[in-house]
Amino acid sequence: MSQQPIDPTPGIATLRGLTQRRLGRRDFLRAGGLSAVALALAGCGVKGTAKPKASPAPDAVENFWSDKTKHGQLYFASWPLYMDPEKPELKQFTAQTGIQVTYQEVIQEMAGWFAKIQPQLGANRGIGFDLMVVTNSAQMTELVELGYLAPLDHSRLPNFAANAGNKYKHEAFDESNVYSIPWASGMTGIAYNPDKVDSPPTKIADLWDDKYEGKIGMLADGQEIGNFAMMKMGINPEKSTHADWLKAADELKTQQKLVRKYYDQGYIDELGKGNLSLCMAWSGDVFQKNLSDGTNLQFVVPEEGGTLWTDNMTIPYTAANPVDAITLMDFFYQPKIAASLAEYINYITPVPAAQQIIKQDAQAASGEKKTNLQAISTSQLVFPSDADYAKLHYYRSFRTSNERNDYESIFNPIITS
Repeated sequence: MSQQPIDPTPGIATLRGLTQRRLGRRDFLRAGGLSAVALALAGCGVKGTAKPKASPAPDAVENFWSDKTKHGQLYFASWPLYMDPEKPELKQFTAQTGIQVTYQEVIQEMAGWFAKIQPQLGANRGIGFDLMVVTNSAQMTELVELGYLAPLDHSRLPNFAANAGNKYKHEAFDESNVYSIPWASGMTGIAYNPDKVDSPPTKIADLWDDKYEGKIGMLADGQEIGNFAMMKMGINPEKSTHADWLKAADELKTQQKLVRKYYDQGYIDELGKGNLSLCMAWSGDVFQKNLSDGTNLQFVVPEEGGTLWTDNMTIPYTAANPVDAITLMDFFYQPKIAASLAEYINYITPVPAAQQIIKQDAQAASGEKKTNLQAISTSQLVFPSDADYAKLHYYRSFRTSNERNDYESIFNPIITS
């Protein structure tokens, strides 16, 4: 069965080589869709019309998959710069399976994407895509609650079972991977310029140190700053309550006089120039900045904890080619394929065995490529340690849109005040 994708969002970036700092995945993400555009869309009150079903029925997998067959094609919706433009992995997939893949970078941020696909899904119609990469976010929760995602048949995911890291099989937002398996992930922690600090920061509390007044950066993202304030106070963000959010907001208000700016993406260049001493940061930005510009910025997961954000492969319930889609999902859990993807995008791969493959690729390479691959294979920003993983939290999963709006109303004014 053929289908036509919905109109994509116009492209916004020119791709550059590995040795140049690319606009990263987080340039287009505001941790759960809390950007200005997302807030405007959220305020429109987009509602689902499907019957909520947070947990699938016991026979949901069999009911969905029993009559599904391979069609030899699939349509894949993803984010900008999340795959080598030459698409080497997809070429290998087609050579091995005969399945043709139409890959489009049509997702810019979660709230806008949800608003675009919700009318079709709410009417039980196809959206033109069989596979889509969605962030652990308020919108992903809504996709699950409204019954818009297909429950995964794990008998069709042997590579995932064999090769996925344990952290990615026990995700708070989708326990047991009922609806999703990870594509890539990253960490939110503290980055610092070692030439501009007296001693390396180790705690979130260091972002409240008045000796760095005017040299501290925070992210312009309600969920990110909320997470950090709660962790500073010993509150687990994933289990937080309205009362916890109010306490965290008060804590952030005591810091405001010290903050140079609440940043979307420009913090990384400000750190490199020395205009910032330390800042909340996304791990991929720090790695790419050092690799491309030769800077020596450092990244740390604070003692109180950091945030793990994950982008996940999911299948819309109305997908025309779900068998082809789940076959591709599992394909990316082959260590060689996962390594190939990580070598380009430089984000955390959910396949630990990819690290050894990248080391082997580095040994076989020469010149600048060898240097870059060695850096990727040894970086804890691409392959976090067990100790770092143990300190990482997910975002709060909102049960309702009212709960999400409540959270936003508490934290977003801090960014804009």
